[in-house]
Amino acid sequence: MTRLVVMMSSVDPVADAVANLWGTLPATDVHVDGAPLRQLTESILVLRRPGTHIHDERVDLRLPVALRDERPTLVFPSIHRSRENIRSLTVHPLGNPGPRAELGGQPRTLVPADPRRMVSALRLLNERSEPLGIPATYEATHHGPEVGLPAFFVEIGSGERTGPSPEAVRVLAEVIPRVDESSTDRVALGVGGGHYVPHFTDLALHRRWAFGHLLSRHSLEDLDRDTALRAYALTQGAEGVVYSRAQDANLPALEGIGPRLRDQDAPPLSGSVPTTATDAARSASGT
Repeated sequence: MTRLVVMMSSVDPVADAVANLWGTLPATDVHVDGAPLRQLTESILVLRRPGTHIHDERVDLRLPVALRDERPTLVFPSIHRSRENIRSLTVHPLGNPGPRAELGGQPRTLVPADPRRMVSALRLLNERSEPLGIPATYEATHHGPEVGLPAFFVEIGSGERTGPSPEAVRVLAEVIPRVDESSTDRVALGVGGGHYVPHFTDLALHRRWAFGHLLSRHSLEDLDRDTALRAYALTQGAEGVVYSRAQDANLPALEGIGPRLRDQDAPPLSGSVPTTATDAARSASGT
């Protein structure tokens, strides 16, 4: 059973650098648009793609039917660009909650999220990057491509215009093969907070929370009822909704979409988790 298909854009500096670290992987006898599916591990396949990730719309439909039927999660290693040009490692689901689709996908269209693998990636990134002083953080749902399989991005914000640091690339190359879904975390839709949703990053690094779609406070301004319902339905295994602040729960579009859960409804993670990452995320997002 294939659990992950890693999509490697040939024009993305992060995907290209990670692919170079992995080297030439064994090819399977299956090709997609002329490129072979390659084997990273027994349950992880890698596919090189010629264009940018965010505009590779419905790339899942190019996969063999037998593979699609296994419902693997698509992982997109990518460069992260921000106005602040801050070093970071980010994890986020795909889709556009609002009426615009400036970075791929379709307006008011969300992609199935994989909360358990996303939180696994976040915690592994935090574990590896904390000694480097690079914050690991969730990002809110905010761009494409549109796909029908569960998917998420893992990104490097280099903080340097010259591209991602070799240390950060090594972190991604080591983390992706270790991502799993074996956690016993409670799953929820996260609502509110800034673009880097520091509240939900903090909860995931300190408590047994795994978040799927993350609707930032900015996206709530244009959120309609149907999109809110889809955000909940496409958060696989969701037990309810966690709000960054109480007043976010009063938005009519969110009324009754799922049980309201409190931060403390999930137990603490065993052991200590560094707070450097979330402190930096708060600083980056201005919250």
